Amino acid sequence: MESFINGLNNVLWSTPVIYICLGVGLFFTLATRFLQVRLIKDMVTLMFQGKSSRAGVSSFQALALALSGRVGTGNIAGTATAIAFGGPGAVFWMWLIAFIGAGSAFVESALAQVYKVKQDGQYRGGPAYYIEKGIGWKWFAVLFAIAALLAMALLMPGTQSQSIAAGLNNAFGIAPEITGIFLVVVLGAIIIGGVKRIARVASLVVPFMAIGYILVSLIIIIANITELPAVFSLIFRSAFALDSAFGGIVGLAIQWGVKRGIYSNEAGQGTAPHAAAAAEVSHPAKQGLVQAFSVYIDTLFVCSATAFMILFTGMYNTTGPNGFIVENLPGVQEGPAYTQAAIESILPGFGAGFVAIALLFFAFTTIMAYYYIAETNVAYLTRKGGGKIGMAIVKVVLLAITYFGAVKEADLMWDMGDVGLGLMVWLNLIAILLLTKPALRLLRDYEQQKKEGKDPVFDPVKLGIKNADYWEHDYKVEKS
Repeated sequence: MESFINGLNNVLWSTPVIYICLGVGLFFTLATRFLQVRLIKDMVTLMFQGKSSRAGVSSFQALALALSGRVGTGNIAGTATAIAFGGPGAVFWMWLIAFIGAGSAFVESALAQVYKVKQDGQYRGGPAYYIEKGIGWKWFAVLFAIAALLAMALLMPGTQSQSIAAGLNNAFGIAPEITGIFLVVVLGAIIIGGVKRIARVASLVVPFMAIGYILVSLIIIIANITELPAVFSLIFRSAFALDSAFGGIVGLAIQWGVKRGIYSNEAGQGTAPHAAAAAEVSHPAKQGLVQAFSVYIDTLFVCSATAFMILFTGMYNTTGPNGFIVENLPGVQEGPAYTQAAIESILPGFGAGFVAIALLFFAFTTIMAYYYIAETNVAYLTRKGGGKIGMAIVKVVLLAITYFGAVKEADLMWDMGDVGLGLMVWLNLIAILLLTKPALRLLRDYEQQKKEGKDPVFDPVKLGIKNADYWEHDYKVEKS
């Protein structure tokens, strides 16, 4: 099983795939004329506009739901792993994939809004919906839905619960089995309530956990502020093979930086569009811009907080082809332990417990988001009946894999997670590239209406966008 997973991983995350991910992000950055810079003010203000409805959630709740998926163990364990295998230069490539990935995030989330449907009294949308309605390839849409279902319910929850269990065991001596049971009970109580309850929990927990984590990182940075020039110099020199120690692993820096960056911020992966589709907005571009900013929050803020704590204190190891390049923590496994050691070096007795609690909140909310994504794809696949049975099965499978992940070894969980991510990235990138035209049309329409002093309202018929059924019929009826 492990050899099969590793082999599949090597194909899905081969060097050409890494550069394709970078290339797609760069393409959308150029095609949208650097919207991630031009429209950053809109991104921030739109977060706090709009209200929830019976069918949908507010823009902020949709942002929090998407962030609950983006901000997870990848921000702590994933960032540390990138430094362990790619060196400090991996951090630069995580920043780059976040910046250009914001363009991809806008496109996929705006498309989710364009082609969303009202199903069982609530908004549903995501890659499967925009593939079928936008491209017309139902077989490809079904393929994505199956891949997403496997990834979200079976392959990826274990990486989150494993990190939670490892952190709590290291900090408080809590047995992984106890952690696994706790996660299953609490998670089960939340996901039974559906998207409304998940969004409410996310909107309360996500801001609290992100702000708290960043504040602690600032304490660590300030305590080591004299290292600021050296750390930034090390990151940039290592990213471009200009550092004597890390110059030989620049390829690994790119690979691990991009892979862990995408794993963390999920830009182009096809996960955030599910949350984006649930928002109640008057124009798809609005939620697209909100979700673009969520990439910044995830990587430029939270991942950077982890990287800076580790690098400012020097609490990390980096391995190369011939052994350790840096070994400042002998015998310590890559992952949350790096961050724990970094905080302990400045705040003795605080680091292990804080990181364990941070992981609990970060990773737990991510598993919540995984369930919602899995549920949405079950809803897509069972539109003609069997939805309740399908969703019950997904609940059982996801809760079981959450427990399994808590008591299993880290390497297998991360490899399974990488396979799930790779499958979704491949399929979604093809889809959003094929739907570039409608995405750019709605962006131009949004900007044109803003110039005219209007609050943008979407009319797909006017823009020549077909099969946007909700906007053509339901939206007009609701607002009339």
